[in-house]
Amino acid sequence: MARVSVTLEDHVATVMLTRGDKMNALDDEMIAAILAAAEEVGASGARAVVLAGEGRSFCAGLDLQSFARMAGMDVEGWLMARSHHDANGMQEVALAWRRLQVPVIAALQGAVYGGGLQLALGADVRIAAPDAQLAVMEMKWGLVPDMGGMVLLPSLVRSDVLRLLTYTAQPVGAEQAERWGLVTRLAEDPLAEAQALARQIAGQSPSAIRAAKRLIGQAEQDSRPEVLLAESREQVGLIGKPDQVEVVTAQMQKRAPVFK
Repeated sequence: MARVSVTLEDHVATVMLTRGDKMNALDDEMIAAILAAAEEVGASGARAVVLAGEGRSFCAGLDLQSFARMAGMDVEGWLMARSHHDANGMQEVALAWRRLQVPVIAALQGAVYGGGLQLALGADVRIAAPDAQLAVMEMKWGLVPDMGGMVLLPSLVRSDVLRLLTYTAQPVGAEQAERWGLVTRLAEDPLAEAQALARQIAGQSPSAIRAAKRLIGQAEQDSRPEVLLAESREQVGLIGKPDQVEVVTAQMQKRAPVFK
């Protein structure tokens, strides 16, 4: 059965995990489908992406049967291989969304555990239902986060919060998650909120949005001189170009811009 669906409307791609009867738990087929969906969206005309899960939970983490299969696997060969740029296939489940040139908004409800949380961390923005529960769940199974969580979490939460979440595997409610920085904001209908935000972003200059995502990513990891130079480089690539001219013209004519 299909694990993920991708729809594109008005330059907004909706990527939906479709294993709702299993709380969208990650198995081999789901992982492959998520990676394929990221590639499909990247090759599309999408200007923003909504990442969501059907049913009562966004994603409850790794399927329990997957743990059982690990016993007979070449775990070292599987995990140490750098098959996707600087990452392995499991890490790319989260990092693929950061590699996309356009913003990704995750809509979260129910359980957002373990690998499901790390998948959500790959989004630029996370909108959660008030009853969502988030957890760095790996310690429950005697493991550590290994799907990009240790790249993504330190830029979102304080060190003591990261340690508490990792050491205890204790779920936290959406309100606490928002206070700690795991969640951007709360909404009674996170999917509708995410779609509205994606439409708003899709209405901005496509080249400026892509430049902004590149620049933010660089600002989070590079030195001050490199970031200052990147600011200037990105701006040079925008000023006076068709998208920017259309934005200015639309503002003066008091209409919505139309981008080619």
